[in-house]
Order: sequence, then C-alpha cells, then structure tokens
Amino acid sequence: MKSGIINVYQYFLIILVLSGFCPVVSARVIFVKDGSSLQSAIDKASDDDTLIIARGTFSANRTIFGDSLCGNCPQHRTVIDATYAFIIKDKSICLIGSNRRESILMTNAGYGLYILNSPKCTISNLTVTGGVRDSLEMASDGAVVIRNSNVLLENLDIINNNHEHGSAVAGIAGVVGREGAEIIVDNCRIINNSWDGVALYRGAVAIITDCLIKDGRGAGIGVTWDAICTAYRNIISGYWKGIGAFGTSWVSARNNAVYDNLGWGIIASGNSYMDVCNNVVHHNGNCGIAVWGSNTSGRFVNNIITENGWKKFWVCPCVGVYNYGDWSKWDFSYNLVWNNKEGNYRDIWDQTGVNNNISADPEFLDKTFFLPNRGSPVIDAGHQEISDPDGSCSDIGLYGGPQAKFDISPSLK
Repeated sequence: MKSGIINVYQYFLIILVLSGFCPVVSARVIFVKDGSSLQSAIDKASDDDTLIIARGTFSANRTIFGDSLCGNCPQHRTVIDATYAFIIKDKSICLIGSNRRESILMTNAGYGLYILNSPKCTISNLTVTGGVRDSLEMASDGAVVIRNSNVLLENLDIINNNHEHGSAVAGIAGVVGREGAEIIVDNCRIINNSWDGVALYRGAVAIITDCLIKDGRGAGIGVTWDAICTAYRNIISGYWKGIGAFGTSWVSARNNAVYDNLGWGIIASGNSYMDVCNNVVHHNGNCGIAVWGSNTSGRFVNNIITENGWKKFWVCPCVGVYNYGDWSKWDFSYNLVWNNKEGNYRDIWDQTGVNNNISADPEFLDKTFFLPNRGSPVIDAGHQEISDPDGSCSDIGLYGGPQAKFDISPSLK
C-alpha cells in the first residue's frame, strides 16, 4: 500500500503515536487511503503497527461465521450464527482516524468491528455506524465486539447502529465486552443504537469514563454474568434502564448523570454487588434506584435521586427508591431523595433523617449537567470520609468525591 503525502496533522499524529500512544517505535505507521480496503490493511498489518485511516467511508462486506460461544445464553458453549464486518484477530494494532466524524466505518453487519485474541489494541478517533442486526435472538451484536483482548476505545462516535430484526428483541449494542475482554471506553459518544450502550458479559472487565450514552433500548450500561465494571462521569439517558448490575457482576458507578430513562435509573438484581456514589438519578420513567433481589448487596452514598416516576407504572413503582430485596445488605447514607412522583421510598421506611439522608430541593442550575446553586443543600453535605478533589468534605451529587470534575468532557458538550 502506498503512503499518501504526510501533512502537518499526520506528522503530529505520528509523533504522538511513536511517543507512547502505540509505543513500539520499531513498528510501522500505515496510511489507509479513502477508497482502499481497510480489512486488507488490517490483514497485512503486523503486531504493533498503526493504521491512520483517512477521511472517508470505509464499507465492509458481511462475513457469516459461527461464534463458538454465546455471550448471553444459559449454555455458554452454544454456537451462534452471526456476521462480522471488520475483524482484528491474533494481533496488536492501532486504528486511528484522521477525523473523528469523517473517518467512518460502515459495518453492514451484526458484529461491526470484531476484536478477537488481541493482546493490545487501540481504536481511536473514528465513527462506527451502519450495523445490520443478525436474525438469531441470542447473537450478541454490537458496533464493537471484544473477546479475549485488551482494548482501548477512545474518542469514538458509535452511532446509528439502529437496525432491528423482526425475530429478535435485542438490537445492536454500542460496545459488547465478552469472554476475557479487558476494555477502557473513554470520551466516546454512544448514541442511537438499538440495544445496550455498553453490554458486558461472561467475565468482561471494563472502565467506562466521560462518555455520552444516549438513546437506545436495553440498558445504558448493562453488566451481567460475572462481569466487572467501573463507570464514572458518564451521561446516560434514553434507555429502558440506566445502569444495571445482573447475575454475579460487580459494578462501581460514580459521578454519573442517569436521567430520562424509561424504567429504572439504577438497578441491582440477582447476586450482584454495586457501589453507587455521587450520582444524579433524575426524572426516570418509573423508579430512580431499585434493589431487586435478596442476594444483592452494596452501598448507595452521596447520590441525588429526584423527580422520578413520570411514566405510568411499567417495571417498578414511580418512586425514588424501591426495595424488593434485603435492605440490611445495603449501606444507604448521605443521599438526597426529593420530589419523586409517588413518594421517595417504597417497601422501606422513610430514610429522611436516617444515616444523614436528606430530602430537599437540590437547587440545580440546569438539568443536563446538574450543577448545584452555591446555596444548595448538597454542598459539603456528603460522607465525611469522602473528600472532594480540593480536600474538602464531599458534596452530594456529580460534583462531589475524588472522581469529580468541574470541566465537561468534549464528548458531552
């Protein structure tokens, strides 16, 4: 493949790559021109090569294959007929777009970018779109599907993978983490896909930060089986569920804005554990937070839970906090719960005044970034052992605790 003319931007990008982004200086930097085959370039690349993808639309042909394992079936060893578009297999490479919104992968398949057995991959500065749902209900379709790989996804637009198949309730997720996946998802816009924003199955481990996850079905972040997830500073809106922990999963959710989802804001079910701190759970259709099962456990600390219950009863009562489990297994303290449609609590005694929980108007300046007024009751009202970045006592809500930031990620603007 011939190299194009190296402009100033490309030169800067190469320096960035060679100085640590993809740190092996002996590897090649390959420029993939508009109109050429991206899959061919991937196939020819060697370990630690970096592919710089030009502005343009790179379309793929569907490849039909049998997935040897099923990410979300009761029987894990179930072969699933599915399709993929682009595949990175058995190698470590970087794919970097020249322009986030103009370097476009048009996938035309159920598994859009399929990363398998890759020790180290970086996917950055691209748009991934145009997925086509597979017909089998249990195919774990996603714009990006990752198995047995260590992957950094950053500065991506994962959008409009919204095709649905009449025989399948599930659609196409934004990111799917499967067996052996270790993933960082940072500063991504995951918008208008037809299933979960990020779905984690079967032991996947993910850190999800500073993302806009908006307008899909399923869960904004859904963590099940024995997956593990740390999610902080994300905006999650427009799903059936905001953040969900299922199976035996472990979830740490901090400084997320979870609002305008149709059913639950945050739900723990099965045998899952959740650590839920400094989130805003606002104006979700039914309940804000739900403990759904006697084997769940964890803590809710420093959260704002307000104005939930705008939709007619669908999956849970229209309240702030709904207990359908064993409340003794949960630490619920230093939260503000206020003005939820059918009450702040259901199937649990009122927590106002207990363990430093309060009920008052949080005095938001806006209801997108949920910045509190200077006189808000949430200021310095959080848990005494949790500090803000300046060392003061933590605020309740998004801007409290060690993960708080007062600047907004570019993805969220």
